[in-house]
Amino acid sequence: MEMEHHSKHIPQWKMDEVGEIKEKITSYPVVGIVSMADIPAKQLQRIRRSLHETAVLKMSRNTFIGRAIEDLEDSSIINLKDHISLQTALIFTNDNPFKLYKILEDSKSSAPIRAGAITPTDITVEKGPTSFPPGPIVGELQNAGIPAAIESGKVVIRETKTVAKAGETVPASLATMLARLEIHPLLIGLDLRAAYEDGVIFKPEELEIDEKAYSEKLAQAAQSAFNLSVNIAYPTTTTIGPILNIAAGSARNLAINSWVVTPETIGTLLGVAHQEMLSLANELLKKDASAVGSELKSTLTTTPPIAVSYTHLTLPTN
Repeated sequence: MEMEHHSKHIPQWKMDEVGEIKEKITSYPVVGIVSMADIPAKQLQRIRRSLHETAVLKMSRNTFIGRAIEDLEDSSIINLKDHISLQTALIFTNDNPFKLYKILEDSKSSAPIRAGAITPTDITVEKGPTSFPPGPIVGELQNAGIPAAIESGKVVIRETKTVAKAGETVPASLATMLARLEIHPLLIGLDLRAAYEDGVIFKPEELEIDEKAYSEKLAQAAQSAFNLSVNIAYPTTTTIGPILNIAAGSARNLAINSWVVTPETIGTLLGVAHQEMLSLANELLKKDASAVGSELKSTLTTTPPIAVSYTHLTLPTN
């Protein structure tokens, strides 16, 4: 009776708002808390359009979001409240938290920094020519801490320089020059503070994956598994071809070194025998010129014998 009496003092629209948030939380497998700070209306509209087919963005008061989470029967989601602060919104999706994080990061766009703002990253101006014609702009750039000069009738940045470090306040003169140079150091978009799925709350650092590095590690692991499989002669649909090729090559080498005559080895064996004959004839020729016939002597003169190499195999012993 006391709760019923208390609810009569809560405007219906507030109860409806909390009810809508609860309904969405229970309707989607993944719920995220995102920061809405410093997002201009134009960028927000663009972000909404980019999320149209993958996620639903719900903006509401922090108190309503917190009340909706508290009223849910799922106790594992209650810690999501810890990530509600300042300008907050909810985001709902059927995708997993990792994909949601990537979608939000990809939806961010660069933007100029305002005078008096604190830069979240180092701001660096690269060396090179600009589009400005010679004039007062050179002094304005220099006053902003950007090393500028006129070379060959063009305004150039003489050297690469970090003009503001992360955490520093950007003065008005520098903010103006960065905008004119079309250097936009900020990334504007929704920052995912936390995502909830199936009883687990994920933080951004847990969802940030270097896809290139991860892909390279998977490729390296696959190659290592392939090499191990081939080296231990473990047949699979992927390794059976290389294993059979190695076995065939080993069998051929063994047959050649053992002088086993087969249709596959006869050509090589005859070639080895011919080279050994030439080597022997050459040694005889050195000792006695008459020991070798004229035809063979002519052959040795035009085609000197070459050293014969064998592929020796070490066979396993029991």
